[in-house]
Amino acid sequence: MAEIRSTMDLVLERAARMGRASADEMQHEDLQRRGMQRGAEFLDKPDQKASDLQDQLKNAPEVERTALRHGMLATMLRNLFLPRDDEGKTRMERACRALVALHGGSAQIDGLCRELQQITGRYDEHRRQIEGQLKEQMRAQIQQALARETGMQTDANNIDPTLDPRYAQEWSHIEAELNSQYGQALDQYRAELSRLSGV
Repeated sequence: MAEIRSTMDLVLERAARMGRASADEMQHEDLQRRGMQRGAEFLDKPDQKASDLQDQLKNAPEVERTALRHGMLATMLRNLFLPRDDEGKTRMERACRALVALHGGSAQIDGLCRELQQITGRYDEHRRQIEGQLKEQMRAQIQQALARETGMQTDANNIDPTLDPRYAQEWSHIEAELNSQYGQALDQYRAELSRLSGV
């Protein structure tokens, strides 16, 4: 498992780099941060189009474009994840559209993004299917336990298995395994997109 560094470590590293960084390097880093911010604003505003990012780059001074673009690309790559809800799915789709736009409509980037979205779609289907199966299995177990304890038959539809602590424990284990499997495929696509983006 990759080592997770603390925020403090990252801040200290950045401060050390700043002490050695030239004015050009600091300006480049600042421009990348602005590009990241613009990318995040795009993802947060559903009324914006991916082409708006390209327009922002075209309107920026030529010497700033590369750093701004790298910042935007970095934000989009960070937003390629396994979505757990519709909001996450929408955010990831927007990140893919922005990646394609920032690569000038590249068919290769578009193809990789489509494959990535198929994987996340399968993840979502698989996740829902397994979650439904677990609920039914737990519901049946709870119904049997209640019948043994009370001697009365309880309607399974009136049982909420998510209230049982065993459900949360089992679902947590299953979800972690599922995330690991699909996460590996996602990481491969993200790495390839990162390589092609030069980020």
